[in-house]
Amino acid sequence: MNEAPHLTFDLDAPGVSRGHLVVPGGADHEEFSLAVFSLNKGEGPRLLITGGNHGNELEGPLVARRLIEWLPKAQTSGRIIVLPVLNPLAVQAWSRNTPLDGLNLNRVFPGRADGSVTERIADAVSRVLLPNADIVFDLHSFGPTWDFPPAVITHPIADADLMAKTLAMAAAFKLPVTLLWQHDDTAGMFDSWAHSLGKVFVCAEFGGGTVSAEALAIYEAGVRNALVTLGLVEGKVEDVSFRNKRSSQTLETLISNELKSPAQGIFEPRCSVLDEVRPGDLIGILHSMDSVSAPSIDIRAPGPSIVLAIGSGAHVDRNEGVAILARPLHN
Repeated sequence: MNEAPHLTFDLDAPGVSRGHLVVPGGADHEEFSLAVFSLNKGEGPRLLITGGNHGNELEGPLVARRLIEWLPKAQTSGRIIVLPVLNPLAVQAWSRNTPLDGLNLNRVFPGRADGSVTERIADAVSRVLLPNADIVFDLHSFGPTWDFPPAVITHPIADADLMAKTLAMAAAFKLPVTLLWQHDDTAGMFDSWAHSLGKVFVCAEFGGGTVSAEALAIYEAGVRNALVTLGLVEGKVEDVSFRNKRSSQTLETLISNELKSPAQGIFEPRCSVLDEVRPGDLIGILHSMDSVSAPSIDIRAPGPSIVLAIGSGAHVDRNEGVAILARPLHN
């Protein structure tokens, strides 16, 4: 038995190939396979598209399957590899993390060949698929307790040239938001590892972890725009409509732009994503569930900003995030 991760088909074969990425077994789980689609049209960009990094974000796997349906007739050059579900164990459990080891796949890259099952998935992708791509699209949604606009996200990159290329690639989706996100938990992230290898990597995010026809249509249109810009498929790039608006903006959010709950309670949103707010504007209200006489707490904007994400009405603990604000990115 081959103990190393491997593909069950020849990635360099011309045309369409369908098979699996084999993840070796370990003490916690036997060998298993991740479904992979590849379309090799020769010279051109080499693109890897992945979904299902987090198991409770299902738009990515569904959009990836849609791509597999129409790419054979639409792709004109280059090579596109599609792995619809990176972490099937988490998807089956509708869980952000892998149930077996409790790990977040998007925090363990490049993985370990002798690690737990989540680390072995990251190792297989890092060793077998990533070297065969120059560009990566990782398809996410924002999580089940948030409202979030269609966006393409990257984190700050020290290499200025790679940063510029990555932002340009993100903008090619023509989604309402292109976001540069300063994140406080980037160790082991798929994009951080790919960026360290000099690869252009963008993460698409949309919605609150539930699937709708509108969300899938917007998501698919954004990915198609990026493929057209890369010259991988023929067609016309179009602005994507979101809530009856067709506009794109590039924003930046910092760690300090997340608003936290001052106490336990139920958060009631009082604004919507992409609203422009001024200092003191009401973002939401926190209602105590311990007493009917305790006053509710207003959560207000500290400065002029744009509402990037808003808690979608949930019970929150003290110091838990309820909103994320952003500002236009000025290069």
